[in-house]
Amino acid sequence: MPRRILEGNVISAKNDKTVTVLVERRYMHPVYKKYLRSTQKFTAHDENNSCQEGERVQIIECRPLSRTKRWAVIGKDGQALVPPRKSEKRKLKGAGVSEAAKAEPRKKAEKAEAKPKKEAAPKKAAAEKKSKAKKDT
Repeated sequence: MPRRILEGNVISAKNDKTVTVLVERRYMHPVYKKYLRSTQKFTAHDENNSCQEGERVQIIECRPLSRTKRWAVIGKDGQALVPPRKSEKRKLKGAGVSEAAKAEPRKKAEKAEAKPKKEAAPKKAAAEKKSKAKKDT
């Protein structure tokens, strides 16, 4: 499921590593066809305390970080300041493995591919013998 990204104004940056973002949404009334404005407040994780009140920021959906925090502020360079997902953590663990260790499985695979397949011919011969035996009976 894709993560949602919302844009809003920071209305409070008093807490440590947490900002409150006011997100405004405009929608048309289904009956009266008039545009309505609704606002929602989200608490978002700000790892570096880089946001200040009045700034326009983008927030991205993430795993629950506390009772009310389910969003994280996206940095200006587009990189999310969010703890990585479990699948991303697994990829990061593999990054610490040396290049020699990574090359070993490749070498084993190359050796396995280099071996000629001798098993196919005897199976065919055995199958032919069985079919001849059936025809003779």
